[in-house]
Amino acid sequence: MATRTLWRTRAKLAVAATSLCSGAAVAVISSSEDPAMALKLCSTVPVRLYRNSVTAASVAFDYEYSLWGLPEGSTERSRVKHEVHLRSAHKLQELCFKNGGIYIKLGQHIGQLEYLVPEEYVQTMRESMLNKCPVSSYDQVCEVFKKELGETPDKIFNEFDPVPIASASLAQVHVAHTRDGQKVAVKVQHTHMTDTAAADHATVELLVNTLHWFFPSFDYRWLVDEMRESLPKELDFLLEAKNSVKVLDNFRKLSPHIANYVYAPKVYWNVSTSKLLTMEFIDGAQVNDVKTIKKLGIRTDEVAKLVSQAFAEMMFKHGFVHCDPHAANLLVRPLPSGKRSLLGKREPQLILLDHGLYKELDFATRFNYASLWKALIFADANAIKENSIKLGAGEDLYALFAGILTMRPWNRVIDPAADHLVIKGTDGDRSELQMYASQYFSQISELLRRLPRVILLMLKTNDCLRSVTNALLQGSSPETFLIIGKVSSKAVIEAKLSQNKSFFRWLSVWFEELRLDARLFSIHLFLWILQMRKALSWST
Repeated sequence: MATRTLWRTRAKLAVAATSLCSGAAVAVISSSEDPAMALKLCSTVPVRLYRNSVTAASVAFDYEYSLWGLPEGSTERSRVKHEVHLRSAHKLQELCFKNGGIYIKLGQHIGQLEYLVPEEYVQTMRESMLNKCPVSSYDQVCEVFKKELGETPDKIFNEFDPVPIASASLAQVHVAHTRDGQKVAVKVQHTHMTDTAAADHATVELLVNTLHWFFPSFDYRWLVDEMRESLPKELDFLLEAKNSVKVLDNFRKLSPHIANYVYAPKVYWNVSTSKLLTMEFIDGAQVNDVKTIKKLGIRTDEVAKLVSQAFAEMMFKHGFVHCDPHAANLLVRPLPSGKRSLLGKREPQLILLDHGLYKELDFATRFNYASLWKALIFADANAIKENSIKLGAGEDLYALFAGILTMRPWNRVIDPAADHLVIKGTDGDRSELQMYASQYFSQISELLRRLPRVILLMLKTNDCLRSVTNALLQGSSPETFLIIGKVSSKAVIEAKLSQNKSFFRWLSVWFEELRLDARLFSIHLFLWILQMRKALSWST
């Protein structure tokens, strides 16, 4: 009976979606100012909506049918659930690739939600969504060039490689040489993004709402809202170019001590539009390519520390944050002006790519977020609760919020040990995270629904950075957390001073900074002693 009902549900979803779109198609085409575009949309959307409906129903049926009658907590149920997770992850992956565009963005985001979705989904999406995106044909690239600049690439550049070196969800990158011989990277928006972005968003929204209707605990409507706001910005390459200029300007003005260690490619404005972006070509290793980074003579732990510091400065001091720092958007190269150390090592420079998704934090949000991270680093339970509540987590979910930010259970979050937030990347750590994700799924969904959108993007940024650090260090390290603690604490102190510049306020802040430096020094000393003990034990 249950099986028959599920099959009926699956069929109804598919038939209803197809009928709905087909019935509206004639009216849309006849009333549109651009019948050709309307015809294209009305022939594309029903197909994608049908795929969405079939995939959603197929996944729902697989879970219900495969797990039917298997007792909770049994070994057999765990084994079968793992198999269903894998099958369903591959179905979702196939759907994202077939539909393309914002579906790829959706898949990339799922690949970062290790605190919410099963590991099978996370690994499947991470392995495919960053480096295996669909590619536009050279004819389609020429079509974009003609619309934007009036000429084909070969008329604009001295050389233009028709084969892209990389393809992402919204665009692909080609290597070219300008008329004066400069090597450049040309980012070309996929043609279908302009044509179907709004319709794709509508089909994704329908899919998410339908799944939520059938399974109330599955509530990703917050993700749809975020995509609705961020996608138009990501599709405007001139805005992306302006962001790349602004982020470097912020480092020069607000963080001059590391400004030379962070870089973004120079923009060639005369051959850039909202759908074409021509930038300086930069050779570098992808930030998770440990083998190549070592070949360049750069230490991976130094890269991890630089990444942590650069993004801590953006979040806590600049209030202007690159919110898509996955591995494909971060390159590493030797510092151009740097020299090799006595051991032959070179200092790293971090190259920031893809500046389409930035978020500005107002003073209050930036201050509270910095205060929260300061409290997390120093295991201050009262301050964690206070600042979590200010950021929207509520009195009932502040501990869960702290756990999502750190990927540590509450008892570890408030542990006074210097390395209390360190994730070692072991199988035990991963299974613990998955256990919490499964146990608190509904509470996590409620938290994500409740948090302000800007904080959701900070969570996404945090997830991306954790993944990068894990690739570089096979876990995390106390040093990266100390950097976050130092930058967030300094930002809090500067914010307090900016609000009240009286002599007594300055004196109070000065003493607070002294206490902070002493505390950080004692932690560094403790960690150094631990490292020396390990070194001595290895030598014996």
